[in-house]
Amino acid sequence: MSEHFSAAPGPFSVPVVDISAYVSPLASDAAVRARVAVDMARACRDVGFVQVRGHGIPHDVIAGLGAAIDAFFDQPLDTKQRYRTPPQINRGYAPPHSESLSLSLGVESASQLNDYFEAFNIGAAASEFSQLTLPADVYAENVWPGDGDGFAAAPFRAAVEAYFTAAGGVARTLCRVFADALNVSPQTFTSVTDHSVDVLRMIRYALPDGLAVGDVTPTGMGAHTDYGIVTVLWADPVPGLQVLGGDGVWHDVQPAPGCLLVNLGDLTARWTNDRWRSTLHRVQPPVVDGRIRRRRSAAYFHDGNYDALISTLRSCVGIDGGQYPPITVADHLAAKLAGSRAGVANTAAGEEAERVRAAETVDR
Repeated sequence: MSEHFSAAPGPFSVPVVDISAYVSPLASDAAVRARVAVDMARACRDVGFVQVRGHGIPHDVIAGLGAAIDAFFDQPLDTKQRYRTPPQINRGYAPPHSESLSLSLGVESASQLNDYFEAFNIGAAASEFSQLTLPADVYAENVWPGDGDGFAAAPFRAAVEAYFTAAGGVARTLCRVFADALNVSPQTFTSVTDHSVDVLRMIRYALPDGLAVGDVTPTGMGAHTDYGIVTVLWADPVPGLQVLGGDGVWHDVQPAPGCLLVNLGDLTARWTNDRWRSTLHRVQPPVVDGRIRRRRSAAYFHDGNYDALISTLRSCVGIDGGQYPPITVADHLAAKLAGSRAGVANTAAGEEAERVRAAETVDR
């Protein structure tokens, strides 16, 4: 059920895993799903990134998302700025140079400049979980553009919400695969994701299309690991995304035809005691033939319930008993987001920070 899609010359590759047996389980048998789980376990252990096909999101839903991203980001900056929120509210618009993802690992960018992308976030809101009392800042209500802003706001919202729902379905399907791959009960995941702090971040790398590249290329998005359980990423098939391989080298990765890119977050690495990898990655401005190309992406972050306590799985505790200390999703996300959105360096990410610094040394 798997193959390998070469991301760069040499031994590094991102596995391709077809999860259709889990998307339509009644049309497959247990043996097929077991092979998928084995392939997924290998990819999570060796790379931490997977090209996922058979995900079940219709082409028109993805096309609608791309059109919605263009419709919003093509608006004048002063229009988009109306939808900016305070750093502690992970919703709405983020203009270029307003964030630095490397600070989520406590590392200043080499250029001392914030990242050169713009973004628009929506997420799971407290009003969707009326039976629960949830913190309004974590489960903030979404900020939607209005009809007077120069484009069709209602179709924008409909297209974005359709993709949010579809990507959330993929994330939950992946958690079923993960449970089988780790040989744990599906309840292991469902018990900590029934009111998950999920966010869809739509991104455009806001450098003028076709701009010639000089001696210094600005950072598209600084080196970081994702924060939660799993990330489902749609992206344009152009250069930009780079993944740090086990060889200490940055490797270019683009989505394979018909695939979504999936990567694990820090909470899954903690859960599995680093048996599975939360892999460092970054985005460079997409350069083709010496000129910058447009690049869009949409990352769906499936991060878990804010009040869930993440402790190392019993089967993943080392022989010496070594393991991460338990942490709540809320505390973990707060430290990460304070780094990226509020500019407060995360001091609790020692190992990952050292990996970033080592990679920067290789770059220089």
